[in-house]
This record gives sequence, structure tokens and C-alpha cells, in this order.
Amino acid sequence: MNPSPVSTETLQLCRDVASRASNAKNPLRKLDARGRTEILRLIASAIRRDAPSILRENQKDLEASSTLSDALKDRLRLDPSRISAMAEAVDRIALQPDPLGSNVEERTLPSGIHLQKRRVPIGVILVIYESRPNVTCDAAALCFKAGNAVILRGGKESAHSNRAIVASIQSVLGTIGLSDAVGFVDSPDRSAIDALVQMDGIIDLAIPRGGPALMKAVTHSATIPVVKHDAGNCHIYIDQHLTGLESKAVDIILNAKTQRPGVCNAVETVLVHSRVAPLIIPRLIEALSRAGVEIRGDARTQSLAPGIILATESDWATEYLALILAVRIVDSLDEACLHIRTYGSQHTEAIITTDQHEADRFIAEVESASVMINCSTRFADGGEYGLGAEIGISTSKLHARGPMGAQDLTTYQWVARGSGQIRS
Repeated sequence: MNPSPVSTETLQLCRDVASRASNAKNPLRKLDARGRTEILRLIASAIRRDAPSILRENQKDLEASSTLSDALKDRLRLDPSRISAMAEAVDRIALQPDPLGSNVEERTLPSGIHLQKRRVPIGVILVIYESRPNVTCDAAALCFKAGNAVILRGGKESAHSNRAIVASIQSVLGTIGLSDAVGFVDSPDRSAIDALVQMDGIIDLAIPRGGPALMKAVTHSATIPVVKHDAGNCHIYIDQHLTGLESKAVDIILNAKTQRPGVCNAVETVLVHSRVAPLIIPRLIEALSRAGVEIRGDARTQSLAPGIILATESDWATEYLALILAVRIVDSLDEACLHIRTYGSQHTEAIITTDQHEADRFIAEVESASVMINCSTRFADGGEYGLGAEIGISTSKLHARGPMGAQDLTTYQWVARGSGQIRS
């Protein structure tokens, strides 16, 4: 797949935004923790102040969203409570410990040199995302907290909303001459992504979050480092050791599927050990059906719950983002882990069990960024993890994994303090 040709106009727009962000990173780096905290508190206030105009712009996006799926419409939609949550997330980020300047490790070398490994900003971060306008606010706040300039490239479906949120943020940053620290690529041209991810020496890191097409486009074209925030094909495994957890197992799966089905940490496949399947599957299917969930099961599941749809091979690999759930019966924890390794996206997996040994085996054998023991996959979230918000949930193994907060948007710098030492 070849990158799309980039028009002169789009290329110039991308270069201008990137250059301004690069020029802003050094003044931003000099801003101390107290200054960054105060600016973030002012941004939260500005979001609350500008809520009416943000909602008006969001309505324009919603009116043009007729071709989007229900899941994408839900991600796109803002209301007063969601805007309030956006502002509260910025406040939480502001009050977090400063991620910069802390020593990850330090020691004195035999030469007498005192060595420190310190957290410093990455520089300029490009965030590419689709549908969710709250990402505009979260990404800007988290990058600013960590002393980074950020370039935001949202999807065209949320262009009006993103534009309004960026304007609110820049109205605060402009008071200290740093409005360019939050750049916005205001163009629906998909080729802008190709241009941006090839700006070596200007942009230091790309963080894409979205569907498979976006991930493929970015990873194919990028010449700068990329931390992927890929699909969430999440699993819950019901172990054979279940005595006393039967009702909780049903509640956990209901929450993981129905609390908000259109998000990446919603469960998509449930695996059930054959020893407890006759007990738990009829109860589970009944509860899910009452909640409006369509079940697609293997033949063994069908035998316990007649009338459900027979799952196909593609169902195991699908991130539905809807009220659809795949169910499969397995004969061991090993078989469950093999299924997860075959079809999962290394996002979030859960086990429901009373056996600590089985839980520990599950943790050791699945490679996902988050592993949950006897709780919903919906807890795999930056806010729930105490990060204030997240710039996304990384499914990469380098440089960060799982929900990424401000600390994950830093890198390291070695500082060696000597008193005239020379190396022999």
C-alpha cells in the first residue's frame, strides 16, 4: 500500500503546525511544575466556560454522522456531563505529581561521579485519533503536564468539536505565549497523516488510536517512532474453580459488555471451562439476552443455549463495539490462553476464578497490557488507574503499555556530576 499523494496545500499546513509546535517545546520545557499546574487549572475552567459553544459545534458533527455506526456515534457525542468529565480530568491531571525532573535511579560511580537518570519531556508528540472529541482535551492536557508540545490530528467526523475544544485550550495558552504548544491540523485530507509521520527531526513520537485502517496507514508510512493504540478484542475466561463466584461472574460479564459497548475495553469474547459450562452458560445467556445482547456461540455453547447464533471463525477475531458477544467452551486454562494468543489484540484480558494458582498462570501466559482478576475489563482505563486521563491504551510493547498517562509521555536523560574526573 503506497502513501497517498500529499497536496502542496496540505504539506504546507502540516509543516507550519509542526514547526510552530517544535518552536514551542523549548519555552514549554522551561515552564516549572507550578506554572504547568496553574495553566492546566485554567484550561479546565475554560472548558467549563466554553461548554455551550463546544456543544453547539458537537451538534454539527452529530448532524453529519448518519453514516457512522452506533458505537462511533456514541464516541462522538458530547453532553453537559461528558464536558464536565473532560474538565474534571484536566483538573485531576493538574493535581498529579510532576512527572518531570524526578530521578528514576541514581548512584555514585567508583570514579566519584554522581550519576542520575532523570525524567524529561519527549519533545513534540503527534496524536492521531478518530471520533472521540474528548481525546482532544485529554491528549493536550497530558502532553502539557509532561512538558511536551502536541500536534492533534482528529478525524473529520469530529472536526467542529475538536476545533472548538482546541480554541478553548489555546485561549489559555495564548496568555503565556504558548498557544503553539497545542497544534491542530485542521484538514480532512487523509494524506496529512502520511506527511506528519515522516517529519523526522521535528516530530519525536506518533501515537495513533483508532481502527485497523488507521493503524495500517500509520505503521506503513511512519519514519518516526510509533506507539500503537490498537483494537481491543478483549476476553473474559471463566475458570473451573468458580464456587461462590457464579453470580459475580454474570455481573462482571454484563458490566464488561453492556456498560459501554462501543469502547476498546469492552469484552468481546467469553471463554467458559467445560466443567462449569452447564451451570453458568444458561444463566449468563439469559442475563445477556435480557440486556439486549446478541450471542454467537460455538456448537457446544449452542447445545446448552438453543437458539443462539452459531459463531464463525471471524467472530473470534472481531472487535464488535456493539451489543454482540462471542462465547466458546474450552477444556482447560491452557486452551483458553491459546485462544487469546491466537485471536486477541493484547489489550485487556480477565479471568474469573477462586484459585490463586490458576490466576497466576493466567497472568504469566497472556501477553496483554492489562490483566484483570475477578473484575470487569472496563477498569482498564487511565482514569480508573489513577492517571487522571489517558492519551490512549497502548497495545505496543515499547515504549509504554496499557493506559498511558503523563509519566508515560516522558523519556530519560542521564546526568553525570563530576569534579574534574577524566577516564583512563
